[in-house]
Amino acid sequence: MTTITELSRRSVRPSLALAVVAALVGCGTPVEETPASDGESWSVTAWGERFEVFPEVDPLVAGETATAHTHVTRLDGFEPLVEGDVAIVLSGPGGEQVFAADAAVRPGIFAVEITPERAGEFDLAFRVRDEAGVEEVRGGRVRVGDAESPGGILVAPAPKGGSDGGEPLSFRKEQQWRSDFGTAWVRSGSLAGSVAGLATVRPPAGGEATITAPVDGVLRSPSGPRSWPFVGLEVGRGQPLLRVSPLVASDRSLPALEAELESLETELGTARARLDRLEELFALEAASRREVEETRARVATLTARRSAAARDLQAARSAREGGSSEHDLLLRAPFAGEVARVSATPGTTVKAGESLVRLVGADLVWIEVEVPPAGARRLSAEGVRGVVLSDPEHGPIRLEEGLRPISIAPEVSPESGTVTVLLEARRSAAPAFGTRMEAQILSAELRQGIVIPSSALVDDGGVPVVYLQLSGESFLRQEVHVLERQGDRLLVDHLVPGQRLVTEGGEAIRRSSLMASGEAQGHVH
Repeated sequence: MTTITELSRRSVRPSLALAVVAALVGCGTPVEETPASDGESWSVTAWGERFEVFPEVDPLVAGETATAHTHVTRLDGFEPLVEGDVAIVLSGPGGEQVFAADAAVRPGIFAVEITPERAGEFDLAFRVRDEAGVEEVRGGRVRVGDAESPGGILVAPAPKGGSDGGEPLSFRKEQQWRSDFGTAWVRSGSLAGSVAGLATVRPPAGGEATITAPVDGVLRSPSGPRSWPFVGLEVGRGQPLLRVSPLVASDRSLPALEAELESLETELGTARARLDRLEELFALEAASRREVEETRARVATLTARRSAAARDLQAARSAREGGSSEHDLLLRAPFAGEVARVSATPGTTVKAGESLVRLVGADLVWIEVEVPPAGARRLSAEGVRGVVLSDPEHGPIRLEEGLRPISIAPEVSPESGTVTVLLEARRSAAPAFGTRMEAQILSAELRQGIVIPSSALVDDGGVPVVYLQLSGESFLRQEVHVLERQGDRLLVDHLVPGQRLVTEGGEAIRRSSLMASGEAQGHVH
């Protein structure tokens, strides 16, 4: 008994396959006729916006049932269609003949039974339905024959081939579905020129501040234990960050401070009484102005000393009890931003000038890029369009919108031999402060050509190559020349619009071809 797997792997007659490949000229448009199959199975590949359809079909005979083992792939994610239905439509002068399968026999494979009503030539289409709706994919033109001359494909919608020649490589649908795989049409595009360098992300001028201790003292939370600042805390302008209780000399005990305050209060009271008496005598011309002014100065001095002694006593009591004092100093944020570093803990004794909290702005970053002098001259002449930062963990970060060039240094650094280019970007789009990574500054000049994702490029023994899809399971190796690299995009030659490019998974095709040729041994993972 023939199984579904065996039926889905029926081979296409070589002469027919070569004829279909010969018709590869452009972007899914049927272009030339190929001889109908003579009693042999046939296949065709068609691409829509959301689906790739690849049926392997028995010969077409009027009044007889032909099975089409139809492989349906979601192009977004390149996964087999699991739930949905597939219809094959033959359209001719008499209207449409629709043959459908409402369930997959295996993930991605639908067995559609085709029983043509009459012989003749028909337009072929596929209607694929999933949860997002129905898409109709044109499939070329077929001929329905009779028992003596069975029919098959006449015109195949196929992409253009490559320029290198070589034998097509087979890579089965099941292999594609198990790999990180993807395809797309080759299209013309443009890529900005670029200058490479090493970038550092830092706060802009005036966008960072270090909060220091104004006096020797003990650190407290500004408003309770839960208000202590932490890294990443967003703060507003003027928001209290820390409280400092001024420190009293360690060799002065609480009783000594109390005694000093009491003594100063007594002295101050005596001085004030003498000042009042002298002012009365001065009014009667019985005391000199000098005596009055000297006594008034002594009262002012004693008042200041008494206030300082009171503050020292209150601070000493606050330090002992862990409470607050009206003489504590509140340290506030000079601008809105985020806390980048906290270098002290509650209750810590600090010295005047000691760094406590580092604050950075919340809106903008500066990106300093060290570039060769020739690159700096090029950017000065052409202008700056954007920058691409090479993040090894998350992939390239492209910054164009909201990017503002600040300056190009007027001199070459004697240490590095480079010129600093300063760019400003929104902080929400840029990496964290302090990040160092490779960068490419994009110039305003655009280069026209074929732009492909860098994931399509495969290193084949030192030769840059890509793989072109000729049909559902047939691929061709194509050498390319990289003209410009820009993060995850490449400007290349030796490709033309209308080819179907393997954008992801080319390395898996290469490994499979090496295994098939015996050049690789062991398991491929």
